[in-house]
Amino acid sequence: MDNYFLLKMLHILSATVLTGTGAGIAFFMFMTWRSGNTEAIRVTTRHVVLADWIFTTPAVVIQLVTGLLLANRLGIAMLSPWMLAVTGSFIFIGCCWLPVVWIQYKLRALAGAEQFEREQFDRYMRLWTALGVPAFTALLVVYWLMVFKPLAMTQ
Repeated sequence: MDNYFLLKMLHILSATVLTGTGAGIAFFMFMTWRSGNTEAIRVTTRHVVLADWIFTTPAVVIQLVTGLLLANRLGIAMLSPWMLAVTGSFIFIGCCWLPVVWIQYKLRALAGAEQFEREQFDRYMRLWTALGVPAFTALLVVYWLMVFKPLAMTQ
């Protein structure tokens, strides 16, 4: 049996989970921060860390595995310009996301502390946002590459 469609389905589903979870986490984290409600910030930071482990991490692993298997199945050269663009974007996103995960742990610790240090929390949130915006933009670039697959780049 040909597993191409199963791989493609898993790849699309994991991309959907990755994008949806990323956008959802960003929205709720950002809006809660802007609210200034310390208790809401405490709860949201705990949930954001949990959501990254439950949804984002498995989606990233599935994206990597299914993406490589699909490229191989389609005969796309690993060093083709298209594959290098996709891989480079994926690595860039990861280089932004890994520090974001660490920052989320810091934010959760700050929010859970007996004395909430708003200035320090704000500094980490600005850094979190500064890394999240280019990562999410790069994710949209990957979607563009996936959908339009510029022919000159796939060989």
